[in-house]
Amino acid sequence: MATSNFLTLDEFLDEMSVPRSTFFRWKALGQAPEHYKMPNRQIRIRRAAFESWLSARKEPQTA
Repeated sequence: MATSNFLTLDEFLDEMSVPRSTFFRWKALGQAPEHYKMPNRQIRIRRAAFESWLSARKEPQTA
């Protein structure tokens, strides 16, 4: 089975283990990953954008 290039909002929420309200709070604050609203009003997030967004939040290791 081919992997889709996009995550649904539910897949993103499951991956991050956060409630839907957290995503919409991040969105309102401009901190959500780049996403697309489809004509059917569903939200899609490119996997590459998700990985980039996640990497940008990596905390530096302390010694």
